[in-house]
Amino acid sequence: MQEQKKKEFAKLLAQIGAFFFKEGLKLKDGRPSPFFINMGKFSTGKLSYILGSFYADMMVYYGIAEKVDILLGPSYKGSAIVLATAVALWNKYGIDLLFDYDRKEVKSHGEMSGKKGIMVNNALFDGSKVFILDDVITSMKTKYDFISKIKTEAKVNGLKCEIIGLGIAVDREQSNIKEFTSNTGIPVYSILKVSELVEYLYSEKIPVLINDKWQFITKEIKEKVDEYLRLYKVN
Repeated sequence: MQEQKKKEFAKLLAQIGAFFFKEGLKLKDGRPSPFFINMGKFSTGKLSYILGSFYADMMVYYGIAEKVDILLGPSYKGSAIVLATAVALWNKYGIDLLFDYDRKEVKSHGEMSGKKGIMVNNALFDGSKVFILDDVITSMKTKYDFISKIKTEAKVNGLKCEIIGLGIAVDREQSNIKEFTSNTGIPVYSILKVSELVEYLYSEKIPVLINDKWQFITKEIKEKVDEYLRLYKVN
């Protein structure tokens, strides 16, 4: 992504409280973390469109948008992201893509009578090229699980599809993306890395929520983040 876009996204994450620091935070996999990224803060029409625009810009920047047929997002946050991105791609770039997301239980009634479907919009078609969108990567398990769902859905319906990439908002730099890509053949793209995010907010003195109070990132907090990334970062 262009540096200016990264800075705009970093500033927005701080301004709406989507990126914050708090004592005692734990990640989904149980690891401690001094900071958290909550993409659920993009919870208005305006913010949803802006978020989708950043994803759309990322796809265009990396030359992905015109190679894709369907945007797929793992529920729940991924479902909102693919919708917002599809709208932004059409509005900003005139690129009209299908989007879909998974349900928690297989559907076999209504439009899926006589079939079994895990995807809400039943958008997959034979030969389709798929791009997955999600918020962050903490552990890769949820991504492997979602890929398995996509492959199962295609197999059950006698379809062939190609997953050409995975796009996320922020790379926490704590998951082995190289290993994931090696195992799956799926490249991973991000709007920005968490180290870039913290460095920009710190150097530009942009206030963030720290223990529920708006403050600048101090040198001590920055050093704490640097040490945390040294401990958990996967190169």
